[in-house]
Amino acid sequence: MKTVLIVDDSISLRQVVAIALKGAGYAVIEACDGLDALKKLDGQKIHLIISDVNMPNMDGITFVAEAKKLAAYKFTPIIMLTTEAGAEKKTAGQAAGAKAWIVKPFQPAQMLSAVAKLILP
Repeated sequence: MKTVLIVDDSISLRQVVAIALKGAGYAVIEACDGLDALKKLDGQKIHLIISDVNMPNMDGITFVAEAKKLAAYKFTPIIMLTTEAGAEKKTAGQAAGAKAWIVKPFQPAQMLSAVAKLILP
């Protein structure tokens, strides 16, 4: 089973994403912000990360950059799931290492399609 880490300060959004992922057969780990997520990157195999951009303590773009510094997660694909639609934030996200950008509100099917493309079988 493939494992996805969801990083978002919104409990309701994490629940929506988790339900969609679990329904598609993925295991899910949840984190409430970038600092919490970094604690969960403890060497366990995570196949994909879905992260918000705007969060307290550590924002998503800083988190992505920090996660990419960890050898075990250097090549883990990351999807940014955010209300931010601006080109500047997208560019910063891609520069930090994000592979895809999904703007909220989103359709779970759209997110699952992106997840399926980024998680290698």
